[in-house]
Amino acid sequence: MPKYLIEREIPNAGALTAAELKGASQRSCAALQQLGPSIQWVQSFVTEDKITCVYIAPNAELIREHARLGGFPADRVLEVAAVIDPTTAESNELAAATGA
Repeated sequence: MPKYLIEREIPNAGALTAAELKGASQRSCAALQQLGPSIQWVQSFVTEDKITCVYIAPNAELIREHARLGGFPADRVLEVAAVIDPTTAESNELAAATGA
């Protein structure tokens, strides 16, 4: 199933209190319950003026519906094309030797 990054432009997001973040999380979870098991919230990153979220869902429209139900923006919904990390730079000689 596709993975998405959602950019939510929220002025002063980094200054939100723990109680405000808890409330946003609760609204998100309530929206997820309404939408059913085909959408999953993985995690979110709170920065100065933005909250960037990682979701797994069958399509971008379900992501937008979640935002509408939760009452928060979904300024950009980006489907993840690939995931890389430091291990991507390593050669995989074992896989090549085994034909995997």
